[in-house]
Amino acid sequence: MKAVRFTEYGGVDVLKVVEVPKPEPGPGQVLVQVKAAGINPGEAKIREGLLHSMWPATFPSGEGSDLAGVVAATGPGVAGVNAGDEVIGFTDSRASHAEYVLVEVSNLTPKPAGVPWEVAGALYIAGATAYAAVRAVTLAAGDTVVVAGATGGVGSIAVQLASLADATVIGVASPANQQWLVEHGVIPVAYGDGVADRIRQQASRVDAFIDTFGGDYVQVALDLGVPPSRINTIVNFAAVGQHGVKADGNAAGASATVLAELAALIAAGRLELPVVATFPLTQVAAAYQRLAQGHVLGKIVLLP
Repeated sequence: MKAVRFTEYGGVDVLKVVEVPKPEPGPGQVLVQVKAAGINPGEAKIREGLLHSMWPATFPSGEGSDLAGVVAATGPGVAGVNAGDEVIGFTDSRASHAEYVLVEVSNLTPKPAGVPWEVAGALYIAGATAYAAVRAVTLAAGDTVVVAGATGGVGSIAVQLASLADATVIGVASPANQQWLVEHGVIPVAYGDGVADRIRQQASRVDAFIDTFGGDYVQVALDLGVPPSRINTIVNFAAVGQHGVKADGNAAGASATVLAELAALIAAGRLELPVVATFPLTQVAAAYQRLAQGHVLGKIVLLP
């Protein structure tokens, strides 16, 4: 089978698509033929060596967590999943950017028929992170919440989940993507100098703040009077110790149960995960180049 590998830290040029043996499922494992697999900023940081102290790579390294596909085989002890089933899932083994991937059966959920492959395959990282971030700021009906990076993979889901909690949602995003926010009931605000003033023009108070971008947004939230307990960042981890804000992300939302809940919302037409571009597996480097350009609306997806 074909799979993405890299043998050293570096830019997109270190990514290669190579032939490797197709794995055999062991106890509790399922072999999935991958139909779609999302790409994520964290994967680029791992490849560049920026997260070596937290998540070092072992070379040659595979890549990818998100996946959707068709069950090809099951290992001993697997029940409730059969060859031919369409599934959404995730792997913690950096292996989904491939034609086939081994997945723990507990990390899979059925793919609803109404969810397109490219959406299903990009749902896990962004969806679980957004789910955890929204839960962390404890929204109630009538609250006003600001989401920074509101049209990225995580932000685009977070603004919709916040709306489903009956909050008023203000989304900080680039002008090019603000129409999408308006269409989804979100009040758009341009990023950049003066962003706090522009937020104040839209809301007399801000109750909660979700930072999916980094930079100075935690300080912006504090300046707006948001209590640290209702600020969640998935980027600025230093702010946790400095200010007592939260940093709930993918690890806090990582479960097949959450994945099933999000997929059901998509199938019911209550949640959208925009996919801005798809690439064949052989063009994985080009996919990450597009990601690095920024201002991505939603997700970029590989189609093995």
